[in-house]
Amino acid sequence: MTLPERIDADLKDAMRAKDTSRLNVLRMLKSALKYAAIEKSSENQLDDVAASQVIRKQVKQRQDSIESFEKGGRPELAAKEKEELKILNAYLPKGLNEDELAAIVRETITEVGATSKAQMGAVMKALQTKVAGRADGKTLSQEVSRQLG
Repeated sequence: MTLPERIDADLKDAMRAKDTSRLNVLRMLKSALKYAAIEKSSENQLDDVAASQVIRKQVKQRQDSIESFEKGGRPELAAKEKEELKILNAYLPKGLNEDELAAIVRETITEVGATSKAQMGAVMKALQTKVAGRADGKTLSQEVSRQLG
């Protein structure tokens, strides 16, 4: 079952269970997936990789909103966003822990032959394909910078 199919099935389950918060998040996610498919001029649904990118984008939006609401003194809105974030994270692949990430970065630096921060771009490009969404760009960048610096 592909990721979009799983989201559709969960959407139907949320309707049957009358779980409004989950239903609203999944409807929003399905809409975002549909817009992404239209944007890519894809007749069919998106593949799992493209769907994961859309979900990651939605997760990032929620994280930014949580930060803004907490700074603005709106804990009730931040709590709502955190609940939505939890639902969205269930559809992302399991993330890498610090040790796994450090090992992959070390291996990639060796493969690329990077010796200074000037070659960070080449390392990041190689890492993006290896990690494939199991870690965000900011975390990758920090780890590469730490190991090269």
